[in-house]
Amino acid sequence: MGSVVVLSKANATLSCCVNALLLPRYPPSSPPIISHLFSTPLLSRSLVLSTKRLSTMDGSKASALKEMPLGIDETTEEDYALQSRLLQEFTSISSIDKAWIKPGSGNGSQAMFSFSQPNLMANKMRKFILSSHISKESSNSINFQWGLFPMEMTGVSLIVPSPSGAKLLVVRNPEKDSPCQFEIWGPAQVEKEFHIPQTVHGPVYADGWFQGISWNSDETRIAYVAEEPSPSKPTFTFQGYKKGNSSDKESSNWKGQGEWEEDWGETYAGKRQPVLFVINVNSGETRAVKGIEKRLSVGQVVWAPPTSGSHQYLVFVGWSADSRKLGIKYCYNRPCALYVVRAPLFEPGADEPAIKDSSTEDCSVVNLTQSISSAFFPRFSPDGKLLLFLSARSSVDSGAHSATDSLHKIDWPEDGVPCSSVEVVDVVHVVMCADDGCFPGLYCSSFLTNPWLSDGCTMIISSFWGSSQVILSVNVLSGEVSRISPTDSNFSWNVLSLDGDNIVAVSSSPVHVPHIKYGLLDDKESKSTAWSWLDVPSPTNQCSEKVQSSLSSLEFSIMKIPVKDVSDGLTKGAKKPFEAIFVSSKAKRSDSLNPLIVVLHGGPHSVYLTSFSKNLAFLASIGFNLFLVNYRGSLGFGEEALQSLPGKVGSQDVSDVLVATDHVIALGLASPSKIAVLGGSHGGFLTTHLIGQAPEKFAAACARNPVCNLALMVGTTDIPDWCYVETYGSEGKNIYSEAPSAEDLALFHSKSPISHISKVKTPTLFLLGAQDLRVPISTGLQYARAMKDTGVAVKVIMFPNDIHPIDRPQSDFESFLNIGVWFKKYLF
Repeated sequence: MGSVVVLSKANATLSCCVNALLLPRYPPSSPPIISHLFSTPLLSRSLVLSTKRLSTMDGSKASALKEMPLGIDETTEEDYALQSRLLQEFTSISSIDKAWIKPGSGNGSQAMFSFSQPNLMANKMRKFILSSHISKESSNSINFQWGLFPMEMTGVSLIVPSPSGAKLLVVRNPEKDSPCQFEIWGPAQVEKEFHIPQTVHGPVYADGWFQGISWNSDETRIAYVAEEPSPSKPTFTFQGYKKGNSSDKESSNWKGQGEWEEDWGETYAGKRQPVLFVINVNSGETRAVKGIEKRLSVGQVVWAPPTSGSHQYLVFVGWSADSRKLGIKYCYNRPCALYVVRAPLFEPGADEPAIKDSSTEDCSVVNLTQSISSAFFPRFSPDGKLLLFLSARSSVDSGAHSATDSLHKIDWPEDGVPCSSVEVVDVVHVVMCADDGCFPGLYCSSFLTNPWLSDGCTMIISSFWGSSQVILSVNVLSGEVSRISPTDSNFSWNVLSLDGDNIVAVSSSPVHVPHIKYGLLDDKESKSTAWSWLDVPSPTNQCSEKVQSSLSSLEFSIMKIPVKDVSDGLTKGAKKPFEAIFVSSKAKRSDSLNPLIVVLHGGPHSVYLTSFSKNLAFLASIGFNLFLVNYRGSLGFGEEALQSLPGKVGSQDVSDVLVATDHVIALGLASPSKIAVLGGSHGGFLTTHLIGQAPEKFAAACARNPVCNLALMVGTTDIPDWCYVETYGSEGKNIYSEAPSAEDLALFHSKSPISHISKVKTPTLFLLGAQDLRVPISTGLQYARAMKDTGVAVKVIMFPNDIHPIDRPQSDFESFLNIGVWFKKYLF
């Protein structure tokens, strides 16, 4: 019989190191049932080891104890060892995040590139900067001279170059009670350093959504968004409540909790209201912008064009929260508007002229976009005459958490004094159903700070186009949209920065690591729209020989999947074929086919792109073919196809995945007996639906933070409205209630995977983040426990410090190591 030994944290750490990271994200005759309900990430756990006493032949003596980590047996230990070494090599590949370019004299430019790389042992992302000199040697030749070594940005939250490129703002957010640190760098050294105490504001928002840092045109002011200071809380002593505010930290008193306040849900738990501030770069004086109502959460601030002798204004995005703040991360269906407010005044210095009429400071805030339900990513044209912005009004109006975007503009007043009566003009409309090969609509997750070509009317943006990301040029005067990344490439392309009228981008595919590309307009004089793309050799293009060898043996394609059982009630867009990305080995085995993993994205209004994923490339490299299904409802295929899914989750999306799987089997590319399914969030919803609705179809499954029971989730998630919209359709946003009726709960249950639990036979691995506010762990645990009760093999790994994405480096590593081992166990 066995015994259990509990090791201390220190010994567990040592054991993990000795085993070379053998213990292990998303967007991925029967042995004993393995139940691993409370596992924790690498190097931060107490490790429970089971031991087995092995007898000699005559049973008279016991041999040495064989210790194995919980959840790992002798048959899988070697897989853990081999796969962990390969996964580490994939994990170490750096990602290209951003680029900033400063045009120089002549034909040269200076560039900074920001990269990130997981640091497994520290369980953090390592951020570093690599500089380069760009020289244009001829009309079709570019040379990048890279710096000798990259520089790690330790403790840095944000870096933002000034408009001229002469200064660099570095923000270091505080730890605990320390101040926020602003550094102004010149070409050779730190020129200014300011420490802003938490009594002024908390950490600066650096999340890419509320985040907003903007230099004014003369580089003397910086507007930014930070957490409002924490309110004072009641103080109690041995005599009871102590009147008045007190900051004393004596042993004879304690701070009470005060009133709980709403936050914006997933990833924003514990963060305070985003508030707008301006800092004087010369003096370090910091002021909160006055006049903004408490109900508005602000973000994405930009300076309005300056007007001689008048006040300066700030344009920002505001999200109103009159009642509950619903989760906003990944949710574009939260109403928002563009507002303008006068920037605070500072005492003029010797080099700063006084502003006229500064004695009366008007603090009123003007809503510029009252006629539209959504407005964000504001950008002024180079001449200051137009204000452009993106809108997710399709998402807000329908209730879908993400949908097709539209682009709009406002004529900015010549006197620089804004008003609420401005006209919002459509530039790029929502595309309902595109003809084959034509522009499917805008799907943008970010904008460049300066997206303009030198003509002053052409924006360069990245957008989804079917299963790929592409680079588009948009003429904001005519509304003309052109695809300028190669049309003969199935790779995904993302613009990083502009170098004058040239483009620096990154290109990748499921089997090609990201490479930097340089785009040149072929003939500017003739106003040709053809672009040439040059490959840029970069130190970051290099990866290990083993990874290169693995990737070189793989290939990918995009498949068109016809819709099954087309009915007259469907829109034209919902009848069109959807897509799937197929990744396979170039070498065709004569004896058998590689096992297939059907990979399903979350959302459901998201999309799998033909971009590089280290984790999925790892799975392909250990012998699996991959099938990434962009079922109807995915982004990138027009609004009609997207809106066909709400109200039909658990049926239409499940049917699409089964049709796609049968399609690839019919092509002879997959064996019906060797298919697994993998998905997270709504992809986990589909995974657990599929193993219940098609119990003989899949040999193994993995679900990451899956939606298993809508009736349970609706009362605990930060997005209860999602449950209503995806269950009822767009009408769900009008009947959404914090107190669902019995009829609501019954319908939620019928739409949920848990309603099919009695039919499940597939061995399933669950990966759950204990801090997940989007899909709380209770839904996944309920499903897993029900599987265990019916005798189906199930394994649950819990990550106690992770939220919905499970993307902390150690958790990400451990997740995909376990996925690889689990699928190999049941498919090979």
